[in-house]
Amino acid sequence: MRRAAFFVIAGPACIVGYGLVRLWGKSDGTYGPGFDWQAAHLVGLAGMVCFVPVVLALAGLLRRSPWRTAVVAVTLVGLAATMVQFGADIVEGLLAADRAEMSALGADFKDVPGVQVAFYDVVPQLFFLGLVVLAGLLAARRRLPWWSVAVLLVGIILPAVTLDLLPLGGLCMLVALAPALPALQGPRARVETVI
Repeated sequence: MRRAAFFVIAGPACIVGYGLVRLWGKSDGTYGPGFDWQAAHLVGLAGMVCFVPVVLALAGLLRRSPWRTAVVAVTLVGLAATMVQFGADIVEGLLAADRAEMSALGADFKDVPGVQVAFYDVVPQLFFLGLVVLAGLLAARRRLPWWSVAVLLVGIILPAVTLDLLPLGGLCMLVALAPALPALQGPRARVETVI
């Protein structure tokens, strides 16, 4: 389970990194396409990949139940949709010669029926909703303190206000999930298999 503890740190840390690289890229007024765009989105994608073991490990701290399974499934579906969104942004950045062409490629992708809902507006939000519900279940079982849920929610809402707050949002996520680290690292921790 020590690997799980690593991912609990790495996932939010990548969100912080994504936000910082993004801010650096915007500092010259020409963010994307280019190295800054690709670097930011690759770090963000790495963060989303890291959250897969985070979700599974946190769920493993709870007793098996249909409710736990449903929350994990919904969270992972949202996470997969978020990864597709990052992947699309990376591909569009690679194919485009300038910002206008990148926007046009993005618009073409979003015009495909169902894409806007599946990968942008609705389904990716299930990851964040599921993560908050998972934290709530852990708090109810005293595996996380009550304030973790509030801090996690703040960390999710801040980037929704403006993406410039991504670094702060990632830090909030790290602070919120950090109290689970001892349970994930301890040699006596009893963690149930999710799948």
